[in-house]
Amino acid sequence: MSGSCTEDTARVVDGVMRARRSLRAYRPEPVPRALLEELLAVACTAPSNSNTQPWRVHAVAGAALRSMGDALVAAFRENRLPPSPHFPDPLPEEHAQRQREFGAVYYRSLGIDPTDMPARMRQTEKNFHFFGAPVGLIFTIDARLAPHSWLDLGLLVQNVMIAASARGLGTCPQVSFARFHPVIAQHLALREHELTVCGMSLGYPERDAPVNRLAMPRREVGEFASFQGFRAA
Repeated sequence: MSGSCTEDTARVVDGVMRARRSLRAYRPEPVPRALLEELLAVACTAPSNSNTQPWRVHAVAGAALRSMGDALVAAFRENRLPPSPHFPDPLPEEHAQRQREFGAVYYRSLGIDPTDMPARMRQTEKNFHFFGAPVGLIFTIDARLAPHSWLDLGLLVQNVMIAASARGLGTCPQVSFARFHPVIAQHLALREHELTVCGMSLGYPERDAPVNRLAMPRREVGEFASFQGFRAA
């Protein structure tokens, strides 16, 4: 009986994790605050070094979301903030190849020619309005902390996505917000030392949108994991 329950639980958890996608089209239906608080209460069970829990989450909706989005788009168009590269330059080829493959699949799903820079820019701007999602989340951390605490925040972010997916909600984690910390800090009245790490779109997904049906390839376990000291099966 116990083994069967364990297998059933594993199937449910595995199904939620495999079904999660980064979604970029949402219905306008609002997400109840109580539901958001519920999934954050689950997500905050993420582990952290010495239980420091170094995360803060800012949930934005309605007029506040639109106002911040407009300000972010304006800052993006004016290009008045210093760049915040997501990757080193040059990106090691192993990773650059997967990035190129993602770009090709992503823009194809949107009907955008990868060489059409104006169209790509218009799509990029949708990031800052959270792809039309009714809720935007901004994740911040105390800038004085070491990189290991950023790992703790990452565990929380992953938990948020899994908890949301289990409740029929879609999400899209977005590092593009990090560059615009000064704009976000002003709109959210962030505290001293509080630094924007990433954002996240959250809402009820538009299931029929082609961009939401992307199935990005994943490496096989044998490609990224090594095993030592195990007995042969």
